[in-house]
Amino acid sequence: MKVAVVGATGLVGQKMLQVLQERQFPVTELLPVASARSWGKKVQFQGRQWTVISADEAIAQKPVLAIFSAGGSVSAQLAPRFAAIGCYVVDNSSYWRMDPSVPLVVPEINADVLTKADHIIANPNCSTIQMVLPLAPLHREFGIKRIVVSTYQSVTGAGQKGIEQLEAERAGGSGTKFPHRIDMNVLPHIDSFLPDGYTKEEMKMVNETRKILRDNTIAVSATTVRVPVEGGHSESVNIEFRKPYDLAKVRSLMADMPGVVIQDDPANNLYPMPITAWDKDEVFVGRIRRDPSVGNGLNLWCVSDNIRKGAATNAVQIAQVLLEKGWLS
Repeated sequence: MKVAVVGATGLVGQKMLQVLQERQFPVTELLPVASARSWGKKVQFQGRQWTVISADEAIAQKPVLAIFSAGGSVSAQLAPRFAAIGCYVVDNSSYWRMDPSVPLVVPEINADVLTKADHIIANPNCSTIQMVLPLAPLHREFGIKRIVVSTYQSVTGAGQKGIEQLEAERAGGSGTKFPHRIDMNVLPHIDSFLPDGYTKEEMKMVNETRKILRDNTIAVSATTVRVPVEGGHSESVNIEFRKPYDLAKVRSLMADMPGVVIQDDPANNLYPMPITAWDKDEVFVGRIRRDPSVGNGLNLWCVSDNIRKGAATNAVQIAQVLLEKGWLS
């Protein structure tokens, strides 16, 4: 199968190649695509080197599948061109997510929304994916009325330049990716601010949660924060259900959800942490406890590797669904 990876030289693009290989996705010919400054460079995949090419060259070779991680402006321009040749596009940018004609998919939750005609498919925001995965079975059982979430997001969410700034500051230097120092600091600022004081990242969590869970009545309030951590995002999530719930049932539902791992034994200091979630595909959930301040309230803490399940792995899982349905031919 001929597969294009658009943004193949970036942090997420490189992880996409790794996950494709780990999951033994049937790639017979790789078309690594990147910007002009990377043309002619080599990327490693399946034990050999592949030459980075332009999008025009890739389209001319008519891939069956294209996985994008190259930013919204690139996706806006190129995704329709790939789709026009019959290629299925799985896009990791925010550009297509809220388009009503484009499915926004976390395969464990809503793969059923996909149709053969969907040649552009959106991969959700990393923070949204790790929150909705454990919440989806709870919403089906008890009905979620309101979510209040605070995130603690790794510098990897800002790409290679985010990592470089943190490492440079720790070595006594500086960087330009963030508006302030990130080492020994916390920035309540991810993406740009909107007129109402929220950031675009916060509103992604609001709108994408409703679309994925297929319920526009869910109230969501998000505060997204960058922390000096590499390797995973963490979230403190407060949920108010419409129906009374049993705590044991909550645990059981989340434990039975594919891709969710419960780590919740405070007496033995067992709870999810970025350092233990790094390079894993699951969402880890702990600190599960009733919120006595509100009726039907629940608190939990979840952690996931934002580059894997939050981006690359989820995109490849979508591609696997397309493969299983027999549409990639």
